[in-house]
Amino acid sequence: MDVADRKKDASVPEVVGWLSTKVDAMVDLLRRLVEVESPSSDTAACRACAELLASAGEDILGVAAETVVTGDRVHLRWRTGGDAQVALLGHFDTVWPVGTLAARPFTLRGDQAFGPGAFDMKAGVVQGLFALAALGVPDGVEVLLTSDEELGSPDSRGLIENLGRRVEAVLVLEPSADGALKVARKGVSNYRLEVTGRPAHAGLEPEKGINALSQLARLIPQVEALADTSQGTTITPTMAASGIATNMVPPSATAEIDVRALTVIEQTRVDEAMRALRPSIGGARLSVEGGPNRPPLEAALTAALFARASILAAANGLGTLSAATAGGGSDGNLTAALGTPTLDGLGAVGDGAHAEHEHVLVSQMAPRAALVALLVRDLLTAGGESKR
Repeated sequence: MDVADRKKDASVPEVVGWLSTKVDAMVDLLRRLVEVESPSSDTAACRACAELLASAGEDILGVAAETVVTGDRVHLRWRTGGDAQVALLGHFDTVWPVGTLAARPFTLRGDQAFGPGAFDMKAGVVQGLFALAALGVPDGVEVLLTSDEELGSPDSRGLIENLGRRVEAVLVLEPSADGALKVARKGVSNYRLEVTGRPAHAGLEPEKGINALSQLARLIPQVEALADTSQGTTITPTMAASGIATNMVPPSATAEIDVRALTVIEQTRVDEAMRALRPSIGGARLSVEGGPNRPPLEAALTAALFARASILAAANGLGTLSAATAGGGSDGNLTAALGTPTLDGLGAVGDGAHAEHEHVLVSQMAPRAALVALLVRDLLTAGGESKR
């Protein structure tokens, strides 16, 4: 796509109008990205998606992508010139294994575009790239797209935090919540409880064993009791395993625990309580592994950006914005924890993240890209003025 005709000083009607003519191109790129499946756990598949995305991004922006390697993972970064003031943050990995596309191919049904990973969050990536193109690719923007977000960003976390320290604002291209921007997200903690006991024959001499499963079963109610719904804190045991044979006292048992909290205070309270757990059966040993993975994205770090976005949307025919709190975490949690103003949910409008009915509303792709574009330009202008 030729970007030479895009002006860095384009008027708002020109920006919005240009994007409205690019809907077919946005849908085509979305289709191509969906059709290159990229589950987080398959690094080769993610690399193939990165190659397509790098080529498409250079075509749209006229700027070559920088390939950033962490371990055996590939991430993509675009820098538009000068010191970065505003960041666009997203990911191209999905939760869907290779082969899902055969059962649920990319499909257009009226205003809805279906496909694994379309809503979360390949459409947001597409919209972000076109938003910058609509502005003539202004200086001062950095785009970071990672390949391990659905795993909790173990390899890309350092890249994300480094970016958050260098910019004045982060705009996260994750999908909206039924059209609403995400002004708060719960923090995520993950724990693994491992109980070690002693094996014995379940029929001949069970009293000589130490039943790890029984001990784990006594611990789970204590863990669940740490939840506080009045504070938005949820605690969910998600997976468990124990034993070696049906006629043996189980010598080991494990459980995975998912914790979500709206505030750092609550996340810390639960973490301290988890580490204070003790076994009640004599001879049993307990190991508690894990801890906070992502801190909460607290509303104080999003309020000013949401107000700015709301004013821009209302003034330029993009509708009235609404705000939502999300139970899931994103990479925006990491930048907000650094004190960097962060606004999430600026990506696709649709439904079905991590679900079989996942889809994007095609009619909202251009308006949401326009919102990102106008917010980027407003932030760049404000940043430039503050440095004079």
